[in-house]
Amino acid sequence: MRVVTNKKLARRNRKVTNYLFFSTFGALILGFVVINASLFTNETPDTLTLFAQSAVLPIAFILTIVSVRMTNLWARVPRPEKAIEDGLKGLSNKSILYNYYHFPVRHVLICPQGVFAIVTRWHDQQFSLRDGKFRSKRNLLSKLFSVIRFDGIGKPFRDAEIARSYIQSAIDDVADDVEVKSLIVFVDPSAAVEFETEPEIPVLYADPKRSPNLKEYMRDAKRLLSDSAGDAKNANLMPLSDEQIQEFEDATI
Repeated sequence: MRVVTNKKLARRNRKVTNYLFFSTFGALILGFVVINASLFTNETPDTLTLFAQSAVLPIAFILTIVSVRMTNLWARVPRPEKAIEDGLKGLSNKSILYNYYHFPVRHVLICPQGVFAIVTRWHDQQFSLRDGKFRSKRNLLSKLFSVIRFDGIGKPFRDAEIARSYIQSAIDDVADDVEVKSLIVFVDPSAAVEFETEPEIPVLYADPKRSPNLKEYMRDAKRLLSDSAGDAKNANLMPLSDEQIQEFEDATI
């Protein structure tokens, strides 16, 4: 499998994440000093000091939220692109995985099984899934901290549909007879989903030791293609020709 990753963007955002971490730490220290300045000087705060005291905490809070979000998206391990690549080991060497070139879609896979817009979740929690809604199994206090950090799971099915529509539009420009599908993939091996109802979009683990996982899904998809085509050789054909793939890359990368 050929892997095409926007390494420049990934490196830049990891650097930004590091800068944000230290900026947040510095803002918290500065906030402590500014708010308690009157205790050190025994003087009544002037207007400028009062303004600084009222502004420093909101700034520190915003920096904390952004820093945590950037860390989860760009610095947290396992890295989504690596987890997906490892989860797809054994896939046809004709396959191509694109990472971080098609925002809002972060990962796009073109392989004999089809074209897939992949939405990932880094969360290491336990969830139950019913009627298209994920519910965390964490206790109330953990849920409260999750809300404060703005690191909830969000709406994976909505994101998956947006991703599919976006890539479908790009694919239609080079091949109007190819249907793009979407996948939701949990990349952390500690994540667990209890399926109370069958999801409308496949929800998979990147970890091949868990089930359902990416490798199983692709294997089953290939088997279905082989059965429908009546020929295993045809099941190995790519949905796009080399020329169409090149057009897609030229237009989107």
